[in-house]
Amino acid sequence: MQKSNLEKQEAKLKQLNQKIKAEKNKIEQRLGRQIISQSNLDYANLSNDQIKLLAKKFSEFLKVKSVDH
Repeated sequence: MQKSNLEKQEAKLKQLNQKIKAEKNKIEQRLGRQIISQSNLDYANLSNDQIKLLAKKFSEFLKVKSVDH
C-alpha cells in the first residue's frame, strides 16, 4: 500500500515540476517579447548570435544597476 502512495506522490511531484517549468517558460517568453518590443527590434533580423549578445549586454546592465543600489 505504501508503494502505491509513494507512486502517487511521485506523479504529483512530476506534474508540479512540469507546471513550474511551463510557468518559467511563459515568463521568459513574456520578458523576451517585452524587451524586443520596447527596443523596437525586428524579430526577422535577430540571429542567434545577436540574441546572445543582447542577452549578455542586458544581463551586464542589470548587474551594474543592482550594484548601484
